[in-house]
Order: sequence, then structure tokens, then C-alpha cells
Amino acid sequence: MPYPYVLLSAAVSLDGCLDDTGPDRLLLSSPADFDRVDEVRASADAILIGAGTLRADNPRLLVNSPERRAARVAAGRSEYPLKIAVTASGDLDPAAVFWHTGGEKLVYTTDRGAVRAARALGRTADVVPLGPSLDWRALLEHLHDVRGVRRLMVEGGGTVHTQLLQQGLADELQLVLAPLFVGDPAAPRLFGPGEYQGGRLRLTESRRIEDVVLMRYEPTAPGAGPAPAAADRHWLAAACELAALCPPSRTAFSVGAVVVAADGNELARGHSREGGDPVVHAEEAALAKLDPADPRLPGATVYSSLEPCSRRASRPAPCAELILRAGVRRVVTAWREPDTFVPGADGTGVLAAAGVDVVLLPEYEGPAKAPNAHLLP
Repeated sequence: MPYPYVLLSAAVSLDGCLDDTGPDRLLLSSPADFDRVDEVRASADAILIGAGTLRADNPRLLVNSPERRAARVAAGRSEYPLKIAVTASGDLDPAAVFWHTGGEKLVYTTDRGAVRAARALGRTADVVPLGPSLDWRALLEHLHDVRGVRRLMVEGGGTVHTQLLQQGLADELQLVLAPLFVGDPAAPRLFGPGEYQGGRLRLTESRRIEDVVLMRYEPTAPGAGPAPAAADRHWLAAACELAALCPPSRTAFSVGAVVVAADGNELARGHSREGGDPVVHAEEAALAKLDPADPRLPGATVYSSLEPCSRRASRPAPCAELILRAGVRRVVTAWREPDTFVPGADGTGVLAAAGVDVVLLPEYEGPAKAPNAHLLP
């Protein structure tokens, strides 16, 4: 199922703390950075916060700029983004300013917590139970499919950020580093212990804003586990975008492919009929740009908008065989090859029989098919 784009936003001290242990909130951002955060909020469909941060900070989570709110309304959106609180227990203070400012409010909780939250909030917010425990994937699916949220901004706290990153559900991290130390071992920290999906993050921007530094990261290393990581969604979307660049053909599919190393670095990309070659396939074009002895290939992932071919007439080796020759052990694709040109094609079966982990993300089938609509019934 598709999820919203998940953007994590936080500010920390040089020693990684979100706050100190004093009674007042520690201000880590600069005035100019607060304005930047306001702009990011205005771009979001929804803003999410954990119940612990809600109790500790009592935030409003508003778009403060009248001009930005007016622009949202002019674009046919609500004046304020949907505000979301996540709580396992349902223990929420109905007097918090969060509930009495801005527009719509929504609470995600457990079956047990839903009773308590509904009793406390009444009609102030919609309460959605997710089952016996908090299920982040179910939450994101509900936001996307039921509430129409395409861009979600997450403002904390540390537990929420940690869980989303560990489950490979974050698409971007915007981290502000403040020039001070908290030094208190009891102070809340941004990230907790545990195993994180995604490996090394990619730095996409570093910018000084007054006396703080904004760093933007993408968790782009290929993920593992039963659910697709944000990296898999990111790179498969890129492969689908490449497919749209293919010169149109009535005798071959338009396909895009990206080869990504285990550390999240892109190694090569290609698309069908690239460079004027009328018969080159996407995976073939991408792998041809790499040294066959490249030690990164065995740990790499090939992202292809269409299942790699298992048979072809135009070249001696089909793409599934080229992938096996390269030593790649993981393939992520959006769409199984139809019988349009090669009846009984089964690149997935060929790869899986050789021990390759093949992941199908059918939510990207639409973008993968789009450049091929003229070939499909």
C-alpha cells in the first residue's frame, strides 16, 4: 500500500539532546529557522507528534504566517494542516492548546487507548484505533487512503522519530544542530538504541541559518524485512521516472532501472533504448556502466520498473541472466512482465531460483505502466 511522504523534523544540541530537564522548553532553533519550519509546515498535509512531546511541550503546531495560510486556502487546501497525536495509552490532556488551535485534529491509538482518548476529548478530535498495539504501517496507510495525506511532517518526539527510522518508514530527515551542550544524562535524546534500517544516510543539503545548521538527509540505503523501506520506494520511483524518458516504441516496453549499493549510493542507472540503441534494455544499460568486478555489486540492489526479462530475441543474454552474472542478490520491481511480447515470461522465477531476493511493490505499477499504456489492452 502507498504511504505519505514522511518528513522527520527536529532540532538538537551538539550532544544530541532535544531538550534539557528544566521546567521550561529549551529553545534550540533561531528565529530564522523557526520561520523555515513554518514554511515546511505550510507545505504539509498533516503534522504528527507523539503524546510524550505533547505533554512535555504543550505545542500549538500551527502555520503562523498569514500569507502562507492564505496561499493554502487559495490552492484549495485547509487553512491549517491536519494535526495528529499518537498515543498508545490514550492518556491525553483535553486542556492542551494543541486541541484548541488550528483546524482538524486526529488521534491514533490502540484499541485500549481509544476508549480513554475518546472519553477525554469527546468531539474535539477523531480517534482511530490501530489494534492491540501501535502499527505505524497501518497508520500511514490510513492517512494516505482515508484522509488523503500525501505529505506528512513529523515533529517528535524521540520515540516517534526512532520508530519510524528503525522501521524504514521515513523519506527525509531535516535536522537542525544548535551550538550548545545540554550535558544532562537524563535529558531526552533524539534517537534511541536499536537496529536502524537504511544504513548510511545521504546528505542532500547543509545550510547555515543564523547560528544553527540545517542538515537534510535521505535514508536511501536499500531496506530489509517484509515491508518496503523508504529507500525502496525512493529508488523504485526513480526507476519509474526513468521509464518515462524512454523513446516511445510499439515493439518494446519502456523501462527504467537504477543500481544502488548497500550503503545507499547510486552506482548506475539506465533506461530502454538509451543512447539511441533500439534494443538495449534498462537493466542492461545500467549494468554496462559498471565494472563487472566492482566489489559493491554483490551487495547492491537493482530497481527496475518492470520485472527483468527472462527471454529475449534481440540479445543473447536476458536481463535476469545479466543480473546473475553481475552477482547482484536483490531486485525490487513494480510490475510483472505481461505476455505482450514474450508469453510465459518469468524473470522473477529465474532470479528467485538462483537465490536472488525479488521484491514486488505493486503500488508503483501505475507509474511503471504509464509510459506503456499504448501497448496494453
